Amino acid sequence: MNFFIFVQRIEDMNIQARKLVLIEEFLRISDESLITKLELFIREEKKTAHERNIKPMSIDEFHEMIDHAKQDSEAGRVISHADLKKKVKTWK
Repeated sequence: MNFFIFVQRIEDMNIQARKLVLIEEFLRISDESLITKLELFIREEKKTAHERNIKPMSIDEFHEMIDHAKQDSEAGRVISHADLKKKVKTWK
């Protein structure tokens, strides 16, 4: 019966309050394997959510990107692989 009351209260809360309750519950966990399972679950759920938001490119969009890339190349708006690697090293 207590569980039902707890669940009912959670459903009545807004998302921020539910997050706080979840954090409190998480902080009480002492089993490292459970924490690992939760981490894996969250990682997989985030990956799945990201994949759901990816939409395929239309053939027209694909051709437009190719045309744009050709124009950039012809206009000299390109960088060599070696130069790009050097540039990236300066970002660190």
